Amino acid sequence: MSIYFVTHIRHSVTVFSGPAKRRFFSWLSNVFSRHSYSIVKLHNVSPVLPVLDRISKPQYVIDGIVPPKLPWFDIKNEEEITGMKDACRLARKILNVAANEIKVGMTTDELDRIVHQACMDNNAYPSPLLYRGFPKSICTSVNNVACHGIPDSRELESGDIINVDVTVYYNGFHGDVNETYPVGPVDKAGLQLIDAAKASCDAGIAACGPGEKFSSIGKAIEQKASSLGFSVIPNICGHGIGRYFHGADILHYDNTEDRMMQEGMTFTIEPVISEGSTEVCVMNDNWTAGSSDNSRSAAFEHTLLITSQGVDVLTRK
Repeated sequence: MSIYFVTHIRHSVTVFSGPAKRRFFSWLSNVFSRHSYSIVKLHNVSPVLPVLDRISKPQYVIDGIVPPKLPWFDIKNEEEITGMKDACRLARKILNVAANEIKVGMTTDELDRIVHQACMDNNAYPSPLLYRGFPKSICTSVNNVACHGIPDSRELESGDIINVDVTVYYNGFHGDVNETYPVGPVDKAGLQLIDAAKASCDAGIAACGPGEKFSSIGKAIEQKASSLGFSVIPNICGHGIGRYFHGADILHYDNTEDRMMQEGMTFTIEPVISEGSTEVCVMNDNWTAGSSDNSRSAAFEHTLLITSQGVDVLTRK
C-alpha cells in the first residue's frame, strides 16, 4: 500500500510517436466512447469491521499515532527476515483468495469483507485498517482511481479493471502486495495497460541487487513503461517495510537517488502506470486518488529482500 506522495514532482514532456502515439489515440477513443469503461465516483462506505481481541495489532492502531517514517533502509537480521517472509507469504495467500472472488456485480465492500475475514482466520491484522484513519482492510482502485480507493457500495461492472492492495501485519511484521485484474471482458487497451504495469514492475525488480543504486529502479521502470507507450505516475511511490508499515521512499521514475542497496534491506516496488495523464487528484474522502482526466491506471506491487546473490521477491506467486 503506497501511502506517501513524494513532494518533489518533476515536470515531464510526452512525445507522441511510435507506441506512445498508438496508445494515446486508443486512450482518446476510450474517453469519447460511451461503452469503454465507467468513471468511478465515491459511493457509500460501510462501518469499520471489528477485529478479534486475539489478533496482535500494530502500535498505530493501539495509540492512534503513526510514527515518522524512517529516512533510511534498515538491515534485517535472520530472525527479522524470517518474519518478513512469513508475513509476505500470508499477504500473497490472502490476495489470491481475493482475486478468486472478483466477479461482475459484487461490491468492493464485499471484497473487503472477504479479505478481512481471511486475515482474522489467519491471525493477522489488515495493516491499512485505521492507518491514519483509513476505514477498510484493503485498497480497491478501479478504472480511473490510481490508488488508495476505499472499498464501498459500488458494484463491479464488466469491463472494469481493479487493483487490489493487501497488506497484513503478522507476528510483528508487515507484508505488502497488490495486483490489477480484469473484471469480465475488458477492452484491448485495458488489457495492454495491465500487461504494461506488470512489465514495468518486473523491470524495476530486475534492477535490484546488492551494490545497485536505488535510482536504477525508477530508471528501469520508466524506460519500460515509456517503451510500451505508457507513463509512470510520479507522485506515488514504494517504501521501506518491516516492523513498520512505511519507511523511506522508492521512486518509480528516473531520478538521482545515490543510495545503494545492501543485503538485508526490504522494500516495496509498486509503480502505477497510466494510459493518460500522470496527474492525480485526491477526492473528498481524503484518500481516493483519481486521475485528473479520468484515464485508467494499473499497478503491481511486490515486497523485496536484497540478498547476497540479488533479490528475493517475497510476495511472488
